[in-house]
Amino acid sequence: MESFVHLRKGTTPDRLHADLGGLKDDELGRGGFTGRTAQLYRRNDPVGYRAVGPLAPVDVLADALKPTDSTDPAGSPLLLFSNADCRISLSRRDREMPFFARYIDGDLLSFVHKGSGLLETEFGPLRYREGDWVYLPKACTFRQVPDNETTLLMIEATEEFRVPPAGPLGRHFPFDPNRMIVPEPAAMDDDGRDEYEVRLVHEGGPTSLVYPHHPLDVVGWQGDNFPFTFNIADYNVVLSDTVHLPATVHLFMQATGVYVMNFLPKRAESAPGTETIPWYHRNADYDEIAFFHGGDMYGVPMPPGLISHAPQGVHHGAPEKMRERARRKREEISHIGWTTIAVDTRRRLIPSPEVLANNLGAH
Repeated sequence: MESFVHLRKGTTPDRLHADLGGLKDDELGRGGFTGRTAQLYRRNDPVGYRAVGPLAPVDVLADALKPTDSTDPAGSPLLLFSNADCRISLSRRDREMPFFARYIDGDLLSFVHKGSGLLETEFGPLRYREGDWVYLPKACTFRQVPDNETTLLMIEATEEFRVPPAGPLGRHFPFDPNRMIVPEPAAMDDDGRDEYEVRLVHEGGPTSLVYPHHPLDVVGWQGDNFPFTFNIADYNVVLSDTVHLPATVHLFMQATGVYVMNFLPKRAESAPGTETIPWYHRNADYDEIAFFHGGDMYGVPMPPGLISHAPQGVHHGAPEKMRERARRKREEISHIGWTTIAVDTRRRLIPSPEVLANNLGAH
């Protein structure tokens, strides 16, 4: 619920997220930056805490995790986080699948962190490369054939992924569907095998379907339910010089309870006094996952493959030292070079045992 009543009490700056005068800007918000908010202006750093318990934030490096598909062609991606609406996994495959896969519990949206290759799908072949988003509709049959080791961040949603409404941006919405790559049908002939396994990936599974013929035998298709790739280089970044924009401006796709965003390199806010680093916040209604693809934040390199989990209701944000550095170097650092994939979920995410075992904050 939004309210028309907005109050101001005590010592506050004249402008939102600007001219803080040494105070710490802390947002307590509902609805993932789109609902009611309170800006709390603190004396001390709100992320200067030590967390103990199941809602402690988690940081883990993708390279420290070992999906079984990284060593065994018949292996599987590694589950990272899950709730009733989605499962977030990591794949690091370097050899072709000896089977065909079909995800049964929901749509599959994967980000290519490293590598390139081919997805053979029943809709036709689909090439992928670093920086691609790869969308596979629920129950679509496919096989991955990597050119080289391929690292994927995989988001499986229980409900359909869809492009969010463009709103006032209209046709200038950041996601231009004309830049999607959609496969052309190319039926595949039998290759001499007696049988072909289609592995159904699902909760409590897998289940195998064994066909006497090649399962990718589609000669044509029509409709509005199909796989595609979309590269982040084609995503249009929305900018403001006078205020740092909230995460929801960078929304890419969404499913029920799951929101996927692209934070890409951009010009830093230039208006005098404006804070260029996102304010401290407690996202009261959403867990947040940040996957750092690469780049830097105000000249500070971001570790590629770092995965951060901020549970809802827990303060997070760049440390005060980085904010002070950004203010000091405002004139010389005019560009933010980060490339980060973000996933917000309405339900609380449960980290897997492998994630907790490799939590950087626990060592």
